Amino acid sequence: MASKSEDRKEPVNEQAVANMYAAMRSDLNQIYTKITELEMEVSEHSLVLNAIQPLDQSRRCYRMIGGVLVERTIKEVLPAVQRNKEGLEEVVARLNETLEKKKKEIAEFETKYKIRMRKADAEVNDESGKKEGSAQGVLVGPAGGSE
Repeated sequence: MASKSEDRKEPVNEQAVANMYAAMRSDLNQIYTKITELEMEVSEHSLVLNAIQPLDQSRRCYRMIGGVLVERTIKEVLPAVQRNKEGLEEVVARLNETLEKKKKEIAEFETKYKIRMRKADAEVNDESGKKEGSAQGVLVGPAGGSE
C-alpha cells in the first residue's frame, strides 16, 4: 500500500519532488517540536505531583483551569493532575508512532526518487574553513596591564 502523499498525485518534475520532500521534512520537524513541547508538560506535571503528594490531603492548593485560577484541595487536584499526565504520555506515545511512520515514509521517498542530502560535502568544506579561522574573534591584550 502506498503512502498518503503518493496516493494524492505523483510529482511531475524535480521541483515538485523537492517541494514534496521539503513538506515532508517540515511535517517531521513539526512532530519533533510537538513531542518536545508535550514532554516538557509531562515533566512539569511530574514535578507538581512530586511536590504535592507528600502534603496533607486537606491542604488548599490552586490550579489553573482554562486560564482561571481555582482554589481546591490537594485531594481533589491530585487525581486530575495524574490523569492529565497519563493523557499527555499517551499523546506523546502516539506522536512517537506517527514520527516513526513519517521517518519511514521519508526514507521510502528518498530511495524512490534517489534523494541524497548534501551535508557530507558541506561538512568537508566547513572543516577546512574552521581550521583556518578557529582563533577568529579572540583578542589577547598585554599580560601586565601596565596602562
